[in-house]
Amino acid sequence: QVQLVESGGGLAQTGGSLRLSCQAFGISSNIYSMGWYRQAPGKQRELVASKTTRADTNYADSVKGRFTISRDNAKNTVYLQMSSLKPEDTGVYYCKAIVGIFAYWGNGTQVTVSL
Repeated sequence: QVQLVESGGGLAQTGGSLRLSCQAFGISSNIYSMGWYRQAPGKQRELVASKTTRADTNYADSVKGRFTISRDNAKNTVYLQMSSLKPEDTGVYYCKAIVGIFAYWGNGTQVTVSL
């Protein structure tokens, strides 16, 4: 019954912005961590950003200063504000939630950054 629903992906130009959203459904207990991963063509899936309930945050070096992760714990929702986008940001972005010893994944949303 647990579902993570992502939205906000799409097309953007270099230097533009996009805002991703992920809401978790069917989780009644505390979500320890919510975050975003991405997989670009020809590359492995990598951590983009994550945030714990207590607001501990980490970012991939490649997105520091450009992306901002935030959470609305009452709504079980995590956001990713992406600015100064680059073509190398292109990929499928996946939402991940950690609850206790369990991890849940969304189906992903496509982000494409053109020149």
